[in-house]
Amino acid sequence: MMNSLHLQQSGIEQVIERYQEPLYWHIRRMVVSHEDAEDVLQETFIKIFQHYGALQKGESERAWAYRIATNEVLQWLRSKHEMVYIDDEESEVGPLLDTLLTDSYTETGDALLLRFQEAILRLPTMQRTVFNLRYYDELPYEEIAAITGSTAASAKANYHLAKTKISNYLGGF
Repeated sequence: MMNSLHLQQSGIEQVIERYQEPLYWHIRRMVVSHEDAEDVLQETFIKIFQHYGALQKGESERAWAYRIATNEVLQWLRSKHEMVYIDDEESEVGPLLDTLLTDSYTETGDALLLRFQEAILRLPTMQRTVFNLRYYDELPYEEIAAITGSTAASAKANYHLAKTKISNYLGGF
């Protein structure tokens, strides 16, 4: 029994070591604030620890970890904005943009980069998630589909819609 627990802890420690940085940045791009990203990351690793045994044989560990992180982000976004912005996804952009402009960890020296980040934040949540996973994390559409609970075709469509919207938004810059 002790060996099994030790092996499980060892596996969890490896998952944390392997995914701490990429999951932090995945979360950070969605919630913007460093402090909020740290909080969501901590909740993500708590869920990973609680559900480590549920990882199915043959299931992508990376997709599984990203799915947990993505679900934690979506839950965080809903909890932060549900009282003020019920079912109005566009309205959630205001607080996130305010955070983008005021967060001390945000590099504000590059106006084009700031505008690019703003364009990403203006995307609907699913398109923003897919765009970040593909553009920044360079994940294949099949893995993005596993993370978001969609199909590879849907992930690809969301990515291309996101690219078009970002391009249109940046067109006036």
